[in-house]
Amino acid sequence: MLFNSLTFLFGFLPLLLALYFIVESRKIKNIILLLFSILFYAWGEPKYIFLMLITIIVVYVFGLLIDKFDRDKNKLLKKISLIICIILVVGNLIFFKYTNFFIENINNIFNSNIKILSIILPIGISFYTFQILSYIIDLYNKKIKVQKNILSLSLYVSLFPQLIAGPIVRYETIEDEIDNRKENIDDIINGTKRFIIGLSKKIIIANQMGIMADMVFNNHTPAYGTSIIWLGILAYTLQIYFDFSGYSDMAIGLGKIFGFHFLENFNYPYISTSITEFWRRWHISLSSWFRDYIYIPLGGNRVSKIKWIRNIFIVWLLTGFWHGASWNFIIWGLFYGLLLLCEKIFLDKILKKLPKFISWLYTIIIIMIGWTVFRANNLNELLYFIRTMFIYHKTDWLTILPNNLVNFNSIFFLIPAIILSFPIFKKLQEKYSNNIVYTIIMNIILLCLLFICVVYLISSKYNPFIYFRF
Repeated sequence: MLFNSLTFLFGFLPLLLALYFIVESRKIKNIILLLFSILFYAWGEPKYIFLMLITIIVVYVFGLLIDKFDRDKNKLLKKISLIICIILVVGNLIFFKYTNFFIENINNIFNSNIKILSIILPIGISFYTFQILSYIIDLYNKKIKVQKNILSLSLYVSLFPQLIAGPIVRYETIEDEIDNRKENIDDIINGTKRFIIGLSKKIIIANQMGIMADMVFNNHTPAYGTSIIWLGILAYTLQIYFDFSGYSDMAIGLGKIFGFHFLENFNYPYISTSITEFWRRWHISLSSWFRDYIYIPLGGNRVSKIKWIRNIFIVWLLTGFWHGASWNFIIWGLFYGLLLLCEKIFLDKILKKLPKFISWLYTIIIIMIGWTVFRANNLNELLYFIRTMFIYHKTDWLTILPNNLVNFNSIFFLIPAIILSFPIFKKLQEKYSNNIVYTIIMNIILLCLLFICVVYLISSKYNPFIYFRF
């Protein structure tokens, strides 16, 4: 089930809210939230709910063991428990997400004929695996207390707002809120507004940008030249931002309604003036996870230069691979690893001396190239796009337009999408948030946006979600 569906908006959510707020007991509220979270996950593929529940049981048991061995001062068994738990959890992710990738490459390299397995990737496995790992590692490092209530731990892992697409919520963020949170009217109102904003980003902007991006990436012909390729890449750049940040907004908003306060996952990444800054603003929960659980434990930058370079490439190789079992994701990760290394060594000093517009232009072009690598369906297509982007080829608009007039309607959303990717309304909110007229106008706009979203959902079948497959 997805937030941007009529089933969720008019079935799942109203029923959950009615049952949740009609009871007063925190324990019963948590049970209701847990059962609905399981239902939410099982809606699309019920058999994989058992995989997630088994993983939760494994982590629960090893969490208790780590806590016991810590109290017994048995460091060896404590470490062994952590290692076994990580192997089981990560091994589960590797099996379902990467087995066929490895088989395909072994077949290609050694000309073998190993049979491809019939494996369907469980929804959200990358996200909930990282959440589970943060819990068990933080427990080992004594940053959190062991959760002795398996229902509470299950609620943390399976909590539906962030279950299938993040943000990656660390246990320490909501440790106290699981059993001691207090819902209030301000959070409910602000959470609802945040949800509508996220839904509008997804339905009104991301979907329209997706139509144009798909037209270029999925249906390109020799008539597609440099200008339309850049147009398609710009559309995808906007689509993936509004798609993913919109979903994060919806998750954060829903969390607030139920008394949870998740950390921000996006902070206007397209205003960045360096790639380093971009990754401080884009998918913050993922980049901070890799920093804290991979980069720093490897030694970070407090090691020799060779090891520091190694650490950067390991982190970005894993970042790319986390997104999917495909070579373009690996190339995408290493591409950013190389760029960040260059910035840290010498480029950052140059960028700071340049006019901000030049630094921003450099950054946004690099980002768009990166999204080309990310979006390409295969390596041959990637090479074709890169070549066409930088070696001018005339676009045959007379051939393209007659067959794609409906798709080109989405071009009217391009300018609003660009404007909204900058923090214009954030600054207006900061300036006029206490102005009653501004508040009334914004509330009316949000209601109108919600109505438009519902109309779109009823009338259109095009409603993809990019990060759903990760």
